[in-house]
Amino acid sequence: MADYEDGEYNNAHRAFLQAFIARSTLTYEEAKPILAAILGAHERREYTIEDVTESDFNAYVSAANISVSAYDLEIRSTFHQTTRQRVYALVNSTSDPVTQLAAIYTADEMSYLKRLLDAMFETYNTPRHEIMAVTSMQAIGLAKAAGDRRATQNGTETQGSLGQSLTLMQAEKMLKALVEAGWFEKSRKGFYSLTPRALMELRGWLMEMYNDDDDEEDEDRVIKIKQCYACKEIITMGQRCADRDCLCRLHDICTQRFFTTQKSRKCPFCSKEWTGKDFVGERAAVGMKDTAKRSTNGIGIREQSSVAAEQDGEVQEAQDDDQR
Repeated sequence: MADYEDGEYNNAHRAFLQAFIARSTLTYEEAKPILAAILGAHERREYTIEDVTESDFNAYVSAANISVSAYDLEIRSTFHQTTRQRVYALVNSTSDPVTQLAAIYTADEMSYLKRLLDAMFETYNTPRHEIMAVTSMQAIGLAKAAGDRRATQNGTETQGSLGQSLTLMQAEKMLKALVEAGWFEKSRKGFYSLTPRALMELRGWLMEMYNDDDDEEDEDRVIKIKQCYACKEIITMGQRCADRDCLCRLHDICTQRFFTTQKSRKCPFCSKEWTGKDFVGERAAVGMKDTAKRSTNGIGIREQSSVAAEQDGEVQEAQDDDQR
């Protein structure tokens, strides 16, 4: 890598950058033991985690950013949507991130990845349930390629179904690889969703693929990828306005901070009461599950199958709402 611009770029900076690249993402807390080991070796003295300051971390990130800029790379940061911990990621600042992934995965694996993204942002992202995540079972079920092409909101074919099917074992291996590479994260409840790193890298692509063209005068414009009203970052986990037609969304922590400065808990878009019970993300799927549990309580297997079919049809019904 190139030397630091003021001539102070040294082996400690190189070691930090190598550690960063190996992990793809990094937080301050994760970086502290790494920097302690690097600085201890560089300065030839004992260096504890407590000795590492946020100022040290920011200085090394800044030096690394200057070093990688010549290679069309950039270290960007965003907050995790639930923990609000700042996450740093090394991203390509020029090329299409999907093209980058195509250099790593096979054509069939890329087709599977696109089917997963279609499921997150089309199938399970409706006015009724903005889940934007898939369960393990749903993800494995997408291993089989459908036989028809699908079009996104702007009319572009995703080609997610054009590749060959993966075996269940191949799909499981692919999901594991996407988690390890920092593109997907898996929640305790078994939902797969995009990581902060993925949302940073895929931001432009997601908006282009799943949102209609930016025409504010078009009342029927479909916006699948929405931003938090407070922090302006893409939101896939948080809260929404109770009005399905309102586009206001807030991360949980952004909600807490936002309403402390307001006179009342009303939507800043439509002034409707903010319930705090209308969710974005995997919590939006809870309503569907609770309905299924209530519906199947005390009935036979045949009737349960009928209710399950109705629940499966709920996604299609919500999708039909989009087209009306």
